[in-house]
Amino acid sequence: MGRFISIAMLIVLAGMCALSASAKSKSKSAQDAANDPRLTGALRRPADHGWIYVHLTGTPAQIGFQHGYLLAPEIDDMLKAETLLMTRENNKDWQFFRDAAQNMMWPHIEQQYRDELQGIADGANAAGVKLDVWDVVALNGSNEWSYYVQQYNKEHGIKSVASISTGEHCSAFVATGSYTKDGRVVIAHNNWSEYLDGERSIVIFDIVPAQGLHFIMDGYPGAIHSGDDFGINSAGIVITETTIDGFFGYDVKGIPEFVRARKAMQYSKSIDDFARLMEMGNNGGYANDWLVADINKNEIASLELGLKNVTLERKTDGYFVSSNFPINEKLVREETDYDVHDPSLSANARHIRWEQLMAQNRGTIDLAAAERFESDHYDTFEKKVDPDERSLCGHVDLSPRGSVSWQPPYGTAGTVQNKATTADMAEKMQFMAAAGHACGIDFKAASHVQAHPEFSWEKDLLRDMNSEPWTEFEASK
Repeated sequence: MGRFISIAMLIVLAGMCALSASAKSKSKSAQDAANDPRLTGALRRPADHGWIYVHLTGTPAQIGFQHGYLLAPEIDDMLKAETLLMTRENNKDWQFFRDAAQNMMWPHIEQQYRDELQGIADGANAAGVKLDVWDVVALNGSNEWSYYVQQYNKEHGIKSVASISTGEHCSAFVATGSYTKDGRVVIAHNNWSEYLDGERSIVIFDIVPAQGLHFIMDGYPGAIHSGDDFGINSAGIVITETTIDGFFGYDVKGIPEFVRARKAMQYSKSIDDFARLMEMGNNGGYANDWLVADINKNEIASLELGLKNVTLERKTDGYFVSSNFPINEKLVREETDYDVHDPSLSANARHIRWEQLMAQNRGTIDLAAAERFESDHYDTFEKKVDPDERSLCGHVDLSPRGSVSWQPPYGTAGTVQNKATTADMAEKMQFMAAAGHACGIDFKAASHVQAHPEFSWEKDLLRDMNSEPWTEFEASK
């Protein structure tokens, strides 16, 4: 009996030693990763009113590794959310997107961004999150997958589940000259998307690449581009956009939109540079009306980038507004199925509201006005204040039409975050950002799902989204 106990104790002790050795090994591995020279110069700050700030610097591989390592838990979380959304909305499994990332997108991604994408995977792995580069590429392509799937299904005789007209919505403007208080540029944007992934788009990326320009932008974990898009570079170029509603068309031989958007942010020294880089290899994915400002020239522009139709308009006095409505009549006719004459549609109602606000505030538009505009709840179709899918600050979840206009397979949607800046701020690479609805209305996930059981498929990943105050962010010196 005593011999048996002795053996048992030996087994327990051996197991404890093994566990201790394993713990020491993991601790050493974590310490080695934290001391990795690729992390030199990188920084992550504690969350600030809902935002996570990261400073990344170096070669593409270094920037990617820093990104993956510093944001590993958030990348893992974002990947879970996007996997659920993409597979449900497009009726494809995640492997479909991984395969398309490898076989369709990867051949058209230049080496510097291949290195950065691989670096993100390497950094996340070093921090204990298991994924590979195809997961990272698929995650970066999330905004353009619906365009690709629509084209893929058409070519393969498959009835599409997704409709791009029910996709992301955003509200943005840029103004200068006689429309602004100081005669200089003011620009703002809020991101509409499904809450499931949009509430995770809360990263401030401050990036100093070995080549190209220093830039600061908002974005989501795991992405080399902004995604929604708002950013400033050290050449004084400020960029944002809203999606063109009802757009169709995709060129599998083109350069992914996320690559072109990132390159334009990193290398544009003028509006012409931006337009050239966005048009080069245009694949039609995530077709947008881009609003751009050159604060050095006090010039603003609108680049409506379809696949077949591209229009660049510029001004030194005036404004451009954008809320997903298509502009060019030829583009509307050839590349969308959108009804520009229906005032009840969200994009059209918000377009009307933008025009009202520009006229009412001519000569007084400043940062405070921009923040106020992005919180606006006036519904021009109903002609009353009503936070819903037709207000600039979008609340599809509060609309009586919400479950009809944004029904499954789509998730709960509306405004998820906001940004604004002025020429004076942009010169210092500063902007204001507000996570959640800037209007002060919080979103509570559990009560929403209880009231709308059609969205119960989201409940495990959907979380509360509080209205956070406007907060200033600045690029490192």
